[in-house]
Amino acid sequence: MNRVMLQQINKWLNEEEIIGLMRELIKRPSYPGIENQETAVAEYIHDFFLKEGIESELEHVQDGRKNVTAIIKGKGTGKNLLLTGHTDTVPPYDMPDAFELKQEGDRLIGRGSNDMKGPLACMIMAMVAVKRAGIELAGNLMFAGVIDEEEKSLGTIDLIEKGINADGAIVGEPTNLDICIAHRGLEWFEFDFEGKAVHGGKQKEGINAIVKASKFIQLMENKITPLLDNRKHPITGTSTMNFGTINGGTQPSTVAGNCKIKIDRRWIPGENYEDIIREYEDALTELTENDSEFKCSMKVMDVSVMKEGYVHEAMEIDKDHALVEALLKSSDLIGHHTPAITYFSAWTDGGLLSHYAKIPTLVCGPGDLETAHSKDEFIDKKQLTLAVKTYALAALKFCR
Repeated sequence: MNRVMLQQINKWLNEEEIIGLMRELIKRPSYPGIENQETAVAEYIHDFFLKEGIESELEHVQDGRKNVTAIIKGKGTGKNLLLTGHTDTVPPYDMPDAFELKQEGDRLIGRGSNDMKGPLACMIMAMVAVKRAGIELAGNLMFAGVIDEEEKSLGTIDLIEKGINADGAIVGEPTNLDICIAHRGLEWFEFDFEGKAVHGGKQKEGINAIVKASKFIQLMENKITPLLDNRKHPITGTSTMNFGTINGGTQPSTVAGNCKIKIDRRWIPGENYEDIIREYEDALTELTENDSEFKCSMKVMDVSVMKEGYVHEAMEIDKDHALVEALLKSSDLIGHHTPAITYFSAWTDGGLLSHYAKIPTLVCGPGDLETAHSKDEFIDKKQLTLAVKTYALAALKFCR
């Protein structure tokens, strides 16, 4: 890969065209509650690819909601690369004029600008630049715009179940163009503690569920938290557990008959989901054996439940993998950004691609995760052209 290739890609790049595509994606709302939710976005991307002479398909997933996939076929002698991201967004919440792309200096503001219609536009334009330049690849360069990442990840699960085949994948979540080679797995658990409610004047006749919950918390702090602190990954750090909410009882003068705790549990690559479940079950068994009045049920929170057979698994790719090398060399050739090799602090569909499809996957995209989902969501205009060049050159390196 050399500067001649960079010149070929540069010839077909236009910042205003990238912004214009991003504007069209943002003006099509795709948050929960919208009829067919992401389909208008998918259809626009599909038509955009077809106009550029790029093979594209719409795939129905569920309830009128569609994935969009595209491919630039290679000669069949090289590696296949997948560029992917989600077409859904969170609701506008309190974001004014959320679906009108606005500009303040270098900030491009709008719902999805950062998470992740801006990164999607960059991936799409990278495909277009390669096609316009007439560069023949040895392997296939593919794109997938998937539904539902903000909820159950049905879009990526559909890709997997239909047999997506790639030697590497880039998930375009916002990383400020740093290369995230790992992230933790994620599950939300709910623990329901059952007591016996009585009037506060007869406390001895009741069973205080809040007290039982406190025993559980103490056991977690004394037994489970130290275990997690000792489980360390060279990139992501330690496993974590957060007591997110606790709710119990009805009023001060009544012994609490119930209490509910919700926990965020994040695990490092290499930890086993079944072992995580077993640790909690063993803790509850220990408390039950030591206290005949202890009653607690545990479940995965409804909002965290995925399709049967899937969980929010961790992601990891070797730091010396050819895809990491391709991104590093692309960035070095462009010369405006030296990416850090780091981890992604949130969860992505990369966990599914990595664990279930066995596709080496990393996360790299323009934008800053800190502004995602906020009323101030924006993407830095200066990162857009850099992202397109990075994706396109990485594809040339990896697929050739």
